[in-house]
Amino acid sequence: MTNVKIIETERLLLHPLSVDDARRIVDARPAPGDRWAEEYPGAGDGRSAQGFLNGVAERGDPGAYRPYAIQLLADGTTVGGIGFHGPPDADGVVTIGYGLVPGARGKGYASESLRALIARAREAGATAVRGDADLDNIASQRVMEAAGMTYEGEDEKVRNYCLVL
Repeated sequence: MTNVKIIETERLLLHPLSVDDARRIVDARPAPGDRWAEEYPGAGDGRSAQGFLNGVAERGDPGAYRPYAIQLLADGTTVGGIGFHGPPDADGVVTIGYGLVPGARGKGYASESLRALIARAREAGATAVRGDADLDNIASQRVMEAAGMTYEGEDEKVRNYCLVL
């Protein structure tokens, strides 16, 4: 794994996933010492980890543009995941995704994590960050707005957001 730093926020650690971490998430088998919240990993965490593994196999290590486990700073419990869907496109744009276990929602963790991930994208040289949320997922839409992303439009399934860095 490329030397990718843990991101620390006021209440959270964003731990960059290694290939081994991703395999454990895909298999839903914590290693000794892993502290996983109830209902972690969720389906989205598994898809993200598998996408990361596929990307590493196809293109190599993505550096900063990888998934991160969202851990509580207080005790290290993993309560969700956030990350990039892959490296930037030809224009330098990255796409993000995130999710929290039900017990961690409504506490501002997603917005705190997203602001930190946007800062990491800026440091790593991305030109913009994109994301989307289901039309009925108002909470996720508010998370992106709280992180400074602006509404760009929607289709029959999702609302699209972007932040130019």
